[in-house]
Amino acid sequence: MTAQGTQPVRHFLSLLDLTPDELRALIRRASELKRSLRAGEIHEPLKNQTLGMIFEKSSTRTRISFEAGITQLGGHALFLSSRDTQLGRGEPIEDSARVISRMVDCVMIRTFEHAKVELFAAHSRVPVINALTDLLHPCQLLADMQTYLEHRGDIAGKTVTWVGDGNNMCHSYINAARQFDFRLNIACPVGHEPNAAILQAAGDRCQVIRDPLDAASGADLVVTDVWASMGQEEEQRQRAVTFANYQVNDQLMAQAQPNALFMHCLPAHRGEEVTASVIDRPDSVVWDEAENRMHSQKALLEMLLRR
Repeated sequence: MTAQGTQPVRHFLSLLDLTPDELRALIRRASELKRSLRAGEIHEPLKNQTLGMIFEKSSTRTRISFEAGITQLGGHALFLSSRDTQLGRGEPIEDSARVISRMVDCVMIRTFEHAKVELFAAHSRVPVINALTDLLHPCQLLADMQTYLEHRGDIAGKTVTWVGDGNNMCHSYINAARQFDFRLNIACPVGHEPNAAILQAAGDRCQVIRDPLDAASGADLVVTDVWASMGQEEEQRQRAVTFANYQVNDQLMAQAQPNALFMHCLPAHRGEEVTASVIDRPDSVVWDEAENRMHSQKALLEMLLRR
């Protein structure tokens, strides 16, 4: 698909849609935009451009970060909830994509099925950004990689430990291991492993280690997520039992490097997947990580729309 007969449109549905060099340049640019904003500089390269934001899954951080980000770049955000669109509800996704992409300059979609985002992108005349599906959450990884770079430098050659469910965040960390050249230890219960194809494609960069303490040994970064994601509320009680030994606490962090960082995409359930003593420690980078969603997505919008 081309944009109004010009060069091919680039989408961001996965970290694999950009090259490793492009990803590193993007997170460096994100830090530049962050410094520029804090210095009070006005930077509006996307003036008069509109971002269509389609939400079939609600979110605090995703809406605020994209809406504030496009505004700071001089553009406008158009919020569309599941009640406001016919996406997958009567009107074919292909038709929604054809119509919406004629009226906006970029589309951000946060939904359940990854295939829905892929189908929309295949029929869109403008860039489409995956703001989360049940399979992948690549925008969060841009923020996480920016945060690590700002606090510890290049993540290449480091060891990252994922603790918890083999979910969309885990899948995106597997892709990040490939693109940013780090090793990933995945600590998850039996039956909650990540997608086999995604894991296999990463080769020996990633391994599943059942014991979370062993998985955290020597880690430079420890990451987790809620035990029950959106749409899994009915499984909450059973998951609390299944994941009881997969909590990030002081004992687990003691197995990691002395200067290891802890990250969480939020919202966090203190006392479940992470203890308050870990997430609320004075040097916690979780709040920088959350803020960096806005800065890294600004860099992404700038890259996709200034071509």
